[in-house]
Amino acid sequence: MAQEGVRLAITARRADRLEQVADQIAASGLARPSISVADLTVPEGPAQVAGQVVAALGSVDILINNAGESRPFRIDTSEGEWDEAFLVNFTGTRRLTNALLPAMRQRRWGRVVNMGGSMEPRSMNGAVAAKAALHLWAKGLSCDLAKEGITVNTVVPGRIKSEQILNRLLPTEAARADFIRHHIPIGYPGEAEDVGHLVAFLASPLASYITGAVIPVDGGMHFLRSERRYRLRANDRRAAMVRGGELTGPVRVHIQ
Repeated sequence: MAQEGVRLAITARRADRLEQVADQIAASGLARPSISVADLTVPEGPAQVAGQVVAALGSVDILINNAGESRPFRIDTSEGEWDEAFLVNFTGTRRLTNALLPAMRQRRWGRVVNMGGSMEPRSMNGAVAAKAALHLWAKGLSCDLAKEGITVNTVVPGRIKSEQILNRLLPTEAARADFIRHHIPIGYPGEAEDVGHLVAFLASPLASYITGAVIPVDGGMHFLRSERRYRLRANDRRAAMVRGGELTGPVRVHIQ
C-alpha cells in the first residue's frame, strides 16, 4: 500500500511491532506510517483508533481489517472464551468499520478489505465461526453500500509465513513440510506480499466493480487427503458390500 502512495496509519496492541513495521517502511524511502497502539477487543478501542487515525491523516478512504487469531476450542469451552474469540476475529472489525464508514459515505467513496478465515473446519475453532460471521456480514454490508461508491471485500489467506503460522500453527520445519505435502497443491507457503498485492488491487480504483467477494490466497489449499480411504463396516465389524439391496461384503469409499 505504501509503495502505491497510500498514506498509512497502522494499529495493534504491541507498540514494538508497530515501530518495527513503520521503520521498515520509512527505511525504504516511503512515508512513515502513523501509529496507534490500541486494543480493538475492548469497547472503547475501535472509537479510539478511529479518532487517532482521523487526527493523523485527516480522513480515511481505505480500511484494511487485519485482526485475527486461531482459537482451537473444546466442545465445553466457556462462554467467555467464545466471546473473546468473536471480539478478536469479528466484533472489533465490525465496530471499527462502523466508526469510519460515515465519512466514507459522505464522500461517496471508500474501500473496506477484511482478512477472513478458512471455511473448511477440521475441528472446533472459535476463529472459524467468527470469520464465517465476518464473511456474511461483509457480504451484506457490500450490498448496502454498493451504490455509494464503497466496496467491501474479504481476502482469505492460507498458510502465509507469518508469526502466528510459524510460531503457533506450524512451529517446526517437519510440520510445515507435512502440511504442504498433503494440503497445498502449489507446493510452498505464501509470503505476506502475496496477500498484499491482492489487497492493494482491491483498494484501488481498478477494482471498483468488485464487491462482496471472498477471495482466497492459499496456493489451492484444501484439507482432504486424496489417498484417504474409508470402510463401511457392518455391525459385526466385518466389511460389507451392496448386493441385492443388502450389505453383504466389502465396500471401499474413495474420497478424491
